Amino acid sequence: MTDTLRLSDFPSWRELQALAAQMQGTTIAALFSRDPQRATEFTASAAGLTLDYSKHLLCRDSRAALLRLAEQAQLPLRAGQLLAGTPLNNTESRPALHTLLRARTAPTGLNAEFSAVEDTRQRMRLWCDRINGGHLLGHSGAPIRDVVNIGIGGSDLGPRLVTGALAAFQGPVRCHYVANVDPADLHYTLQRLDPGSTLFILCSKSFRTEETLANGVAARDWLLAAGVTAEDMQRHFLAITTNLEAAADFGVPAENCLPLWDWVGGRYSLWSAVGLSAAIAIGWDNFSGLLSGAEEMDKHFSSANIAHNLPMLMSLLEIWYCNFFAAGNQVVLPYDQGLAQLPDFLQQLTMESNGKRVTRDGEPLDYDSAPVLWGSAGTMGQHSFHQLLHQGTRLCPADFILPLTTPLVDDGRHRMLVANGLAQSRTLMIGRSEDEARASLLERGLENAEADRLAAHLAMPGNRPSSVITLDAVTPQGLGALLALYEHRTFCSGQLWGINSFDQWGVELGKEIGSAILKRLEQADSPQNMDAATERLLGEWRAAQKRRAPPRED
Repeated sequence: MTDTLRLSDFPSWRELQALAAQMQGTTIAALFSRDPQRATEFTASAAGLTLDYSKHLLCRDSRAALLRLAEQAQLPLRAGQLLAGTPLNNTESRPALHTLLRARTAPTGLNAEFSAVEDTRQRMRLWCDRINGGHLLGHSGAPIRDVVNIGIGGSDLGPRLVTGALAAFQGPVRCHYVANVDPADLHYTLQRLDPGSTLFILCSKSFRTEETLANGVAARDWLLAAGVTAEDMQRHFLAITTNLEAAADFGVPAENCLPLWDWVGGRYSLWSAVGLSAAIAIGWDNFSGLLSGAEEMDKHFSSANIAHNLPMLMSLLEIWYCNFFAAGNQVVLPYDQGLAQLPDFLQQLTMESNGKRVTRDGEPLDYDSAPVLWGSAGTMGQHSFHQLLHQGTRLCPADFILPLTTPLVDDGRHRMLVANGLAQSRTLMIGRSEDEARASLLERGLENAEADRLAAHLAMPGNRPSSVITLDAVTPQGLGALLALYEHRTFCSGQLWGINSFDQWGVELGKEIGSAILKRLEQADSPQNMDAATERLLGEWRAAQKRRAPPRED
């Protein structure tokens, strides 16, 4: 007997199965025709965001059943536990306290943790002000003008997203991001920079992340080659880590290190010192705005009724399609170029959190968990994968993210962008019948026979579900609320699936095998034996090294 209720254990499970079967015979357009209030009643707002979920395969009865499911899973209680610091990460026996990183007051019982957060915020602000004020000087006496964040996963995706999304708030210092251990990533970033005015931020909680350390060593070699002495190296390095000894061995003194804590998972760490590069890029006041927007969403999440609770509603929609319509994916479509990195960020957030096959108690799931998340910004996708959304055989529920204004002078292109986003959502819903396609072809001047032949190729089934999330503009506050919305949606879905959203054991084995293969690449006679295919590829690599041309000097 286990303590964790599975999704299939809840009383609403069979009811929802029956309702989903009924929905197969209706259309979203018909739901609008039957309910004049649908557009209003299937909309909810909070923290400057509005979620329109009216264009979904969802009637009043199925929505009511989903709300009952949330009650049965005690989502409001779980939300309170998350923010209060209950150790919900049961496999690692610790809480998930990322919400504390953006709180302005200490929750009951978390005074010590909050004090550490406040102290780190003050240190972050000092570094931001010092760098943006031109007071941090490199070895040559030139002020720091470029910052390179070296991290991977959560130590890269969050600050990279924020820096790009809030480019309109960019200050005097440029921030760059290097994550891939492929030497090209760092090499082509550094080509544009001056060693005398470049600062590196190494983000690794343990200071043992292989990719980050390898890139850090390469960055240090670049500085040494430019004449930076070992004594002056501290002018060019900060570290976000808890391993002060390893950082010192690398050449980063304790006063140049900012901490992380075990109760912050990497994919939730943007709000911590990991966000320092983004804070430098947009300035501390704007980074504080990001935190406050996320905190506003936290308060909404922990207090709003389920029927009006944005994260809970979005989670219920995810469960509805994943588990009752067999939708194995979700597409996120931000209609804002600054949010181009949002799908990448959400991929880690959702699939690393909820890509699990056992319950919190270690029992196999008898239903699917996290769908594959993918997407692209703006109208580019319309000229590539939207073909599949409209006419493919797979169901791809979509989230359209639509800022209503632009910080730039609108010469008509933003209007065009908004029109495209709304058009795509409507087209997914209404589609085009074969009769309508045939009529369109006849209007183009085709003969009857040719119109008959081509009509099926132009027809679109429609009835494809989508949400539209609007915000007035991509501001620090709005972006903070948006990211916290998806964090809490991910948490709720994990609770409904009965899984632990805060561990990531699935990444460990690949790291272990990668280390063993690296030894084989370095020493051909290393004792680790691999499968025949891997052995053959190891041989190909060794042969390629013998043929390798000398590296280019560029």
